[in-house]
Amino acid sequence: MQEIWAEKALLPQGWAEAVLVEAGAEGLISRVTTGAEPRGHRTGILLPAPVNVHSHAFQRAMAGLTERRGPQAGDSFWTWRQLMYRFLDHLNPDQVEAIAAFVQMEMQEAGYAASAEFHYLHHGPGGVPYDAPGEMSERIVAASGQSGIGLCLLPVLYTTGGCDGRLLDGGQRRFGNEFDAFAQLCEDARRALGRLPQDAGFGVAPHSLRAVRPDDLRACADFFPDVPVHMHLAEQRAEVAEVEAALGARPVTWMLDNMPPDPRWCLIHCTQMTPGETTALAATGAVAGLCPITESSLGDGIFDGVRWAGAGGAFAVGSDSNIRISLAEELRTLEYSQRLRDGSRAALATREHSAGRRIFDAVCAGGARAAGRRSGEIAAGHQADLMALDALSVHLWERSGDQITDAWIFAGSDALVTDLWSSGRHMVREGRHIHKDRITTAYLRTMSGLRDIL
Repeated sequence: MQEIWAEKALLPQGWAEAVLVEAGAEGLISRVTTGAEPRGHRTGILLPAPVNVHSHAFQRAMAGLTERRGPQAGDSFWTWRQLMYRFLDHLNPDQVEAIAAFVQMEMQEAGYAASAEFHYLHHGPGGVPYDAPGEMSERIVAASGQSGIGLCLLPVLYTTGGCDGRLLDGGQRRFGNEFDAFAQLCEDARRALGRLPQDAGFGVAPHSLRAVRPDDLRACADFFPDVPVHMHLAEQRAEVAEVEAALGARPVTWMLDNMPPDPRWCLIHCTQMTPGETTALAATGAVAGLCPITESSLGDGIFDGVRWAGAGGAFAVGSDSNIRISLAEELRTLEYSQRLRDGSRAALATREHSAGRRIFDAVCAGGARAAGRRSGEIAAGHQADLMALDALSVHLWERSGDQITDAWIFAGSDALVTDLWSSGRHMVREGRHIHKDRITTAYLRTMSGLRDIL
């Protein structure tokens, strides 16, 4: 039995003082007591730790390498994508494992207890399959074994180079599978997950309407009926135009008319939606997987968060390209993007809760749903996914109630995270991951071998 005592904690019923959380060896919270005497591991402020719902781990090694203007006028998501393909064509399994372990470690130090890995780098350079189809999935699993993060592994189905059905080209060939081969790869991935603790999860990710034929999209959802389904949807204007030309409708409208999602779906980005699409998609119960830092970096656009939340839509956040791993900054950027678009303040606040509190509650609940993970609350029966903030920080000094989440998100940083538990595994202590030296050494060795690619 593990005991964690906090001066203050955010519980489902609200803020409480002198809170004792007890968790068993299986990583589940067994009891939460308020007004308790201090014992066990003592912390200042205890919060549920959310899920990072969208990560491409290998892209962490590209951070800072794609900020130069290219030879053509008007750099965009599409020119960045070509650089990304060039980069990934050099990665081998050992390098992918080292990069993934490092970025997972950074996620935990930032306050994420779990990561949903949207994993599409399946084959060797040129699309040559590895002897074991699930080789790269096994490396993501091995990385999670090193970092201790809670993993929801999402193998990606990627079949075409565009809506016109053109063949995969260049770096895309490392992603490609027809459905039967993909199903075999998923079987290997699920087998590999058996090496991790029981909180490890599995889902599937038909990449997008650009990269998956409609029949294969249906087959994917039907063949895996009881797991999370994640999918890129309506990220870029050019993507919307391509889908509309090929399928006769905008991406969100096509999904609503032909394959309505439900609460097990997590739809990534959705930065290009009409007001009607926004309210209709919110009503399905699908989670909007938002990546505000990456969406800003790639010029994707601004998600209509005010309308979505007003319609009761669920949402969560992820780090996507991993250019910057910061939970606090993802939440801050989400709120500030709404303010900049609308010329407002406290855009996502309600009469009951401040902007920071409302956003934090939403991403905890939405992330748990998107990953199929019983987390997001400090409550008995939930995973012990917990984060502690430094109550002695100048940013949090004498703050109370929702002022705590607001001060952390809008005035503080991830440096305020002192401790992180992933399903009871105490992986971050005094702000530092317990395996940081070993994981960082392997990452730096990998980076030395990749320094001249871009």
